[in-house]
Amino acid sequence: MGVIGVRYFAAAAEAAGVDAETLQSGSADDVRATMIDRHPALAAVLGRCALLADGVRVDGTDLVTPGVTLDVLPPFAGG
Repeated sequence: MGVIGVRYFAAAAEAAGVDAETLQSGSADDVRATMIDRHPALAAVLGRCALLADGVRVDGTDLVTPGVTLDVLPPFAGG
C-alpha cells in the first residue's frame, strides 16, 4: 500500500481541523473510515461529501490509488 494526499474543503476542513493530510491508499470506504478514525467530527459531514481522486469521483469499493490527491468536497450552495 502507498499513500495519498487528502485535501479537505469548507465544512469538511472545519470538521477535520486540518486542510490537508496524508493517508494510506485503499478503497474509498477504507479511506473514509480512516478519516473518521482520525477526526470523529467528520462522521457528521462525510456522508454528504463527494470524494474526487485526481478529479474523478470515487465511492464504495473504488480504489484510491497511491500518489493521487483526494479532494473531500461538501455540497456547495450558491448560484
